[in-house]
Amino acid sequence: MKFNKFAAFFAAAMIMSFAAFSQDEEESTVEGEYMSSMEDVVVQELSNSDELENKLMALQFLEEAANDGKVSPDMMASLDHLAGEGTNTQSRTKGRVSNNFPEVRREACRILGKVGTPEAAKSLNKIVKADNEPMVLSAAIKSLGDIGYNDNDETSNTIAFYSDRFETLNPTSSLALEIVNAYEKLAPNTKDKKPMLSSLQRISADYRLAKPVRNRAKEILNNLRSSDDSKKKDER
Repeated sequence: MKFNKFAAFFAAAMIMSFAAFSQDEEESTVEGEYMSSMEDVVVQELSNSDELENKLMALQFLEEAANDGKVSPDMMASLDHLAGEGTNTQSRTKGRVSNNFPEVRREACRILGKVGTPEAAKSLNKIVKADNEPMVLSAAIKSLGDIGYNDNDETSNTIAFYSDRFETLNPTSSLALEIVNAYEKLAPNTKDKKPMLSSLQRISADYRLAKPVRNRAKEILNNLRSSDDSKKKDER
């Protein structure tokens, strides 16, 4: 679906006018719901557009909503869609993917970290399993660490699985650092730390990675081992 620049400008004007309207202290509940639904519609239209500029505009509105803590279910659906733009959702022209926008996926992953809900974490876990762009994965893994949601060790195991794959195919120091930092944040909510510890061990010994990254992995690995040892002593 094409969504030209004039339409995008009109959509932006609609959202800004609705936002100003919402500041009226006498606004009724019905009017507030109407405003929200119109915002959702406009954001969805921008998100589903074929044009990169419109998708980036949708991300601006979504970030504002995340900053204000006002991300609706429909907006979450738009974020999930944008985070998988070109991977989970593909458009093809003459057999080639025409909507491969890594910068859109990266920004959507970053905003999902601001949303900070279990639903956002589930969307990010899907991205880590499906994407192969280092900048997208870095944003997704950082956001997963910031959220800290790790029900049944799903997040830590997803990152550990990806870490093993990335070390074999495309070792990148910046991405390795995000993995290491995410482990540190997720550790308190991780029941079985074995996959995490094994991943940290491999990163700390991988001389293809920058020394500061290896040292950071060693530091967190030693801290987690010391913590586990202390916990075992206390349980005796």
